[in-house]
Amino acid sequence: MMKITILGSGTSQGVPVIGCNCDVCRSNDLRDKRLRTSILIQTERTTICVDAGPDFRQQMLRENVQHLDAILITHHHKDHIGGLDDVRSFNFLQNISMPIYASPESQEEIKREYSYAFVDKNELYPGAPTYNLIDIVDNKPIVINELTIEPIPLTHLKMLCYAFRIGNFAYVTDFNYMSEDSFDKLKGVEYLIIEALRHEKHYSHISLPEAIDIAQRLNVKKAWFTHVSHTMGKTEDVNKTLPSNMMLAFDGLSITIENN
Repeated sequence: MMKITILGSGTSQGVPVIGCNCDVCRSNDLRDKRLRTSILIQTERTTICVDAGPDFRQQMLRENVQHLDAILITHHHKDHIGGLDDVRSFNFLQNISMPIYASPESQEEIKREYSYAFVDKNELYPGAPTYNLIDIVDNKPIVINELTIEPIPLTHLKMLCYAFRIGNFAYVTDFNYMSEDSFDKLKGVEYLIIEALRHEKHYSHISLPEAIDIAQRLNVKKAWFTHVSHTMGKTEDVNKTLPSNMMLAFDGLSITIENN
């Protein structure tokens, strides 16, 4: 049994957007309040997080996360790595350097962003976070305790971004191009969380119609759409237009999956 929690389902600015007075940003529906995109994956033995954006601390507190085995990084944009300083709480609690799985390119950005965590040991500030950076390698599964995770490469404009598959579940966000080989690696997935930025096409993200098409081509049992912009419209209104097995994700949504 695997539990997936939507830590955040919003874009890089989140929803509401600062200074915006549109109907979505002013909505009283809690499903329209979106932190930066991230998920928590939990089994009886293992807890891992995919991405750690600027809202990471708030998300960990909201879900009362007491232990974290690893963080998987899809790519190195700020809304996906901007909260990594706060892993130091887990460093102190667990007395380990946090394992962070990321592409070499993302690791370089993490080293730039958090340069104070990568100085010589004698110069390291006692309260600084510590990381154990681990390469994500195409066609090489990531094994964390009992979980085997398949990284699937995507293109996010000109940037490498990874989707992650665990058995019959996949998490796919921040991309505008998926190769046929990567699509083939998603075949057989029954439960899919996939980005859908807005209704219209975008240069570096897929739209809602494109996300629906991928979910239908994969013939999934259930699909949830994440990385949602305020331009998408209100959750209640959008859900009424979607196929019966699809819906907009929302922060705090919990999904339990019988994984195979």
